[in-house]
Order: sequence, then C-alpha cells, then structure tokens
Amino acid sequence: MDFFTPEIVRQFASGIRMTVLLFAVAWTLSFSLALVLVVLRATEVRPVVWFVDAFVAFHRNVPLLVHVLFWYFAMPEVLPETIRFWLYDHGAEFTLAAIALGLGSSAYVSEDIRSGLRAIPQTQFEAARALGCNFIQTMRFIIVPQALRISLPPLVSRALLLFKNTSVAMAIGVAELTYQAREIETETFRTFIVFGTATLLYLVGTFLIMGLGAWLEGRSRPGGKAAHRA
Repeated sequence: MDFFTPEIVRQFASGIRMTVLLFAVAWTLSFSLALVLVVLRATEVRPVVWFVDAFVAFHRNVPLLVHVLFWYFAMPEVLPETIRFWLYDHGAEFTLAAIALGLGSSAYVSEDIRSGLRAIPQTQFEAARALGCNFIQTMRFIIVPQALRISLPPLVSRALLLFKNTSVAMAIGVAELTYQAREIETETFRTFIVFGTATLLYLVGTFLIMGLGAWLEGRSRPGGKAAHRA
C-alpha cells in the first residue's frame, strides 16, 4: 500500500519499540517493588503494615494519568535546579513515566501476590521454622515461590494492563506507539488505517504476553517441565 512509506514504517517501529521498552522497565520496577511490599506486610509489624497499606491505597485510588502528570510536572520541582534541568535534558519523560507506571502498578501486583500468599497453608511457615529457617529465608525459598506460582494468572492480567497503560505516557511526550500513531494521523489524515494499525500492533503485543503467560503457567504446574519436554 502507498500509505506504508519507509518513514511511516519507521515511526510505527519506533513507537512499538518505545512501548515495549517502557513496559519492560515499568514492569521490572513494579514486580520488584511488589515483592518488597508483600514481604514487608508479612512481617506484621504494625507501623510497617500501615505504611504498606497507605502506599497501596494511595496508588490504587489516584488515576494513573494523575500519577504520570504528578511525577513529570510536580516531583522535579522539589529537586535542585541543576538536577531538574539535567533530567529534562536527558529523557526525563521516559524515566518519570516508567517510575509513575511502575509505582502505580506495584500496588496492584502486590495485592495479587498477597492473594497467592494467603492460599499457602500456615503449616508451610511452621515447617520452615522447624527446619531452622529465619523469616527472610522462609519467604525467599519457600513461601514467595509458591505464592508467585499461585498468583501467576492475575499477574499475567496485570502485565497486560500495564502494557496497554503505557499509552498514558503520551500525555507527557513519550514517543510510544499511541503518540506516534497520533503524529502519523496528523500528517496523513488517514485516521482509520493509522489507528487500525496501532490497534493491531497492540493486539500482537498482548497476544505475546498471553502466550508467555500460558507457557509459564504450564512450566509452573507439577510435572509441567516433563510434559513440556514430552
């Protein structure tokens, strides 16, 4: 088709590349922080639990777009002027969008993992203590791996949602897929084909995440590795 010139293909490719990179960074931050929140809550130390509850409630009850705008426009204002200008000159849009998306998603991911944690019998904790494991060892080697396996389906759904929510970053000028689609539409006025292409690219991305999730679920089931080899 005459629409897909090398320049337009390059713009779409750049957009999907930025979307995937933003998703990868935000998901890594989200998942890592969620694990920390789950472990902190499991300590049952009241001030720590209150802090985690407040963190989760704050990020679950404020719109994601507001988080992104807050991190981009408000947070740099508390930094020294030289650091603020350095950030704005070195891709602050991407970095701050990834932080906002990661923090916002971590609240939900931590609750998903916490649900998996609740499904683990108390006898697992008692058995770990009987074996001489301390709290960190118990969580790291016994409890958290099981909780992750149980909570894998909601975690995949959360990853899908985060992948789609990367489009919010266009509000602060991150040149991800939706941003590039809007730029192309402004230049060509071919609204249907532009956003139709963007839709298909998002579908491909979500199907890949779903496929990876299904593969991980198969591998995590008892006997899954053997079945996979067979």
